[in-house]
Amino acid sequence: MISLSDIRRARILVVDDEPVNVQLLEYLLKTTGYENVTSTFDPRQVVALHLKHRFDLIILDLHMPGMDGFDVMEALKPLESDSWLPVLVVTAEPDKKLAALEAGARDFIGKPFDTVEVMTRIRNLLEVRLLHRESLDYGSELERQVRERTAELARFRGAMDATPDALFLIDTANMAMVDVSEGACRMLGFSREALLRIDPVALGLASRSQLERHIGAAAQGGPPEPDIVETDLLRAGGEGSVPVEISWKLQDPQGQRNAQRMLIAVARDISERLLAQERLRHAASYDALTGLPNRTLFFENLRGTIELAQDKNWRVAVLCITLDRFKVINDSLGTAPGDELLRQFSTRLVRCVRVRDSVGRLGGDEFALILTMPREQQDAVNMANEVRESLRLPFDLHGQQAALTASIGIAMYPDDTIDPGTLVKYADTAMVRAKEAGRDGYRFFTAGMNVQVLARLDLELALRGALADNQFVLHYQPKMELNTGRIAGSEALLRWNRPGYGLVYPAEFVPVMEETGLVVRVGDWIIDEACRQIAAWNAAGVRDVRVAVNVSSRQFVEGDLEEVVRSALERHGIEAGLLELELTESALMQNAERTTEVLTRLKALGIRIAIDDFGTGYSSLAYLKRFPIDKLKIDIAFVRDIVTNPDDAAIALAIISMAHSLHMQVVAEGVETRAQMAYLRRNRCDEIQGFYFSRALPAAQLATLVVSNRASPDQLPEVVDNVQTLLIVDDDANVLAALHRLFRRDGYRVLTAGSPAEGFELLALYHVHVILCDQRMPVMSGTEFLSKVKEMYPDTIRIILSGDTGVEAVLDSINRGAIYRFYTKPWDDMTLRDNIRLAFRHYWMTHGPYDDRKAPREGDEQEATPQGRPGSITA
Repeated sequence: MISLSDIRRARILVVDDEPVNVQLLEYLLKTTGYENVTSTFDPRQVVALHLKHRFDLIILDLHMPGMDGFDVMEALKPLESDSWLPVLVVTAEPDKKLAALEAGARDFIGKPFDTVEVMTRIRNLLEVRLLHRESLDYGSELERQVRERTAELARFRGAMDATPDALFLIDTANMAMVDVSEGACRMLGFSREALLRIDPVALGLASRSQLERHIGAAAQGGPPEPDIVETDLLRAGGEGSVPVEISWKLQDPQGQRNAQRMLIAVARDISERLLAQERLRHAASYDALTGLPNRTLFFENLRGTIELAQDKNWRVAVLCITLDRFKVINDSLGTAPGDELLRQFSTRLVRCVRVRDSVGRLGGDEFALILTMPREQQDAVNMANEVRESLRLPFDLHGQQAALTASIGIAMYPDDTIDPGTLVKYADTAMVRAKEAGRDGYRFFTAGMNVQVLARLDLELALRGALADNQFVLHYQPKMELNTGRIAGSEALLRWNRPGYGLVYPAEFVPVMEETGLVVRVGDWIIDEACRQIAAWNAAGVRDVRVAVNVSSRQFVEGDLEEVVRSALERHGIEAGLLELELTESALMQNAERTTEVLTRLKALGIRIAIDDFGTGYSSLAYLKRFPIDKLKIDIAFVRDIVTNPDDAAIALAIISMAHSLHMQVVAEGVETRAQMAYLRRNRCDEIQGFYFSRALPAAQLATLVVSNRASPDQLPEVVDNVQTLLIVDDDANVLAALHRLFRRDGYRVLTAGSPAEGFELLALYHVHVILCDQRMPVMSGTEFLSKVKEMYPDTIRIILSGDTGVEAVLDSINRGAIYRFYTKPWDDMTLRDNIRLAFRHYWMTHGPYDDRKAPREGDEQEATPQGRPGSITA
C-alpha cells in the first residue's frame, strides 16, 4: 500500500530552460512536502541524472534549445525496460499534447500553470509510478503472474479484435492500459504501442475519479458502475476527437491465485448517430429550402425574445415580409427558378439583420424578422427600408433576370400585444395592408386594421351575391388616336353598384375576386356584357366602337375562354374585330403552349390581342414573337413621370420602337397632362388612354362622346419645330421678366418657366433649341435639371446662368457634356445676346440650316401656360 510519506519521498527531476519555471515548480513541490527534488536547465544532462538517481517522475518542458523534450524522451526509452517512462510534459502549445503522449509521456500540463491541477497530476502520476515500481519488486512471483496474464491476454485478444467496437483493458492496480483492440486502433488512428503508452484519463476514457469508482466497485467484488457514458476520445495527429458511448465491464480471472482484475472499456463510435440526430433536429426546426428557422423555431425564438424583453424593458418589433408578384414569376418561369429566387432573397435578408436579431421563413414567399430595439420605432423603419433596398438589384435566375419588391407589415411588443402568436398575426395583417396600398412599402399595425379584416370578410360575402343580383356594371374609357384625334376604341372597366355603398371601384374588390376565384365567373360576364353593349351601340347607329376587355390569368387556367368568347359573339351577333382582349404578361405565361393555341384560334376569328401593363411582368421578351399580339400597352408606371424622368422616358421610347419594329401598335395608359400627350405624340406613340382625354364613362355618355368626336375630332395643335426657340428656367420672376425683355427683340420664341417641373412640361410641348437655366433653384439644381435634359433631349444647347460662385458641380457637368456654357450673374446684355446667338448658330450648324421664313417676326406675341401655371412664350 502506497502511503503519503512514500509519495513525498519520491525522486523528482524538473527540466526546463526557463529559470522562473524551474523555481516555481521547485517552490510548489517543496512547500507541499516533496523532499527529493532535483532540477536542471540543460536537457542534455537528463539521461545521466536518471541513470544515477532513477527518478520516479521527470517534469519535462517540450520546447528547449539544443535538445527538445521529444529528443529527451527518445533518449530515455532504452533505460526503461518496463516501457513506463515517468515523464510529465509541460507545454504552452496545446497542439503538441497528442504528439507528446505518442512519444512516451504519461500526462501533460499546460502553461501558464494552474497550481491545483499541477499538484493533482503530479500526485496521481507518482501513485501510479510507485505502484508500478513496487510491483517490479515481486521478482519471480511477478514474472509468473506476467506470464499468466500474457497468456490470458493472448486468449482474450482474439475475441477483442473480432468486435468492431473499441476495447480498452485497464489494470485496476495501477490504472494503466495493458491492451487495446484492433477496433480501438482503427477508430483513433494510433498504433497499439502508442495507445498503450497513453494514460486512460488523457485519452478521454474517464476522469481519475471515475476510474477510482470503477476500481472501488471491482475491489468490493461487484461490477463497475453500469451507466453508459457519452464522451470524446482523442484522435491521432491532433485531428479532433471521436464521439463515443462507453460501457464498463470487469474481467475477473476466477481461480487464478493473485491474478489482478482488469477493467474493460467498450467504446462505440456514435458519430453517425449524432449526425442523424442533428439532421432530424435541423429538419424539425429549419426550412429545407432556405436554411432559415421555420415557423416552429421562429415562434420559439419570438417567445424567448419577448421573455428577455420583459426583463430588460425592451421593445420587440416583428416584421412580416412578402414578395410582391412572386406568384407571377413562379408561374411564368417555373418552380425551380422560383425556389432559387427564395434562396437568394433569404441570403439578402440575413445580410440585413444584426447579430441579435432573428430571421425566419413562415411559408411560401412570406418571411419574418424579430428586432429588439430601444423605445423608438425608427429601428423598425430603418430595417424595413433596408430590406426594400436589398431588392433593388435584380435576381439572376439561371440566366433570367427578375426584379421584385416587398410589402412589409410591422407589429410592436408591448404596444400592440404581449402574446407572440397575436403579434405575428398583427404583423401579417399590416403586411396585407401594405400590399393593398400599392406594394413596395411598409405599414405599422393599428387597431383599426382588425376592423378592416372584418370589413374584408363582409366584402367577400357581398361579392358572392353581386353577380346574381345584377349589381355589376361596365364603364368605358375611350382611347384616342394621336395622329387624328379620333376615338379609336375603349376599354371596358368593371364597377360595382353595391347596395348601401354606391359605386365601388375595382381596386377595392378585384383583389378579393382574384383570391376567391369569383374573377372567372365575373370575367365571363364582362365579355358577354361588352358584346351586348357593342350590339346595342350598333343598333343605335354608333358603329365600329372597338371594346377591350381585361382577361385574368385564372380565366385561362380555370375557365374556357375560347368558348366564352365564341358564345358571346354568336349570341349578340357582332363582328369579332370589335372585341379586343387585354392580357397581362403573367396570364400569357401561365401555360404558354396552351395559351398560344387558344390565342391563335381567337385571332383567326378576328379578335385583337393586346398586352396590358407591358414592361412590369415577365422579364424575357422572347414571348412577343410566340403569341399573336396586336398591341402593347405601356404601363402607367412609365407614363406618370415620362416628361421628367429620363429612365421612364427611355423605357417608353424603347417599347414604342420595339413594338413598331414588330408591326404592333402602342397604347400609353394613364396619360393625365398635355405635356405627356405631346411627348408621346412626338415619339410616335399610336394611342393614348387616360384622364387627360376622358375618364371612364357609362355606355350612354361614351356613345355621345363618340358621335361628337367623329363629327369634330380633337385637333391637336401643330408645333413648328423650325422656330428658333429659347427656354429660360429660373425661380426668380424678376430675372425671368428681364431675360424675356432682353431676348424678345432678337426674334426668338421665348419660353419661360419658374421651376424645373415647368421646364420639363415646356420641353415636352415645344421643340426647344437652346436652354438658359439658373443654377440655384429649390428641389432641383440647374446642373441636375440639365443633366436629365441631356438624356431626354440630347440635341438641345444647354447653358447655365448663375450668380453662384461655387462652380465645381457646374464644371463637372460641363466636362460630362451636360452643359454647353456657363455664364455668371449679373450679365452684360450685349455679351449674353451675342452668346445666345452663337448657341443657336452652333445648333443649326449641327442640325441643318435654319429657315427664317418660318420664324415669327419681332412684335408678334403668344401666351402659353403649361397645365394652367404661369409661364409665357413670346416671339
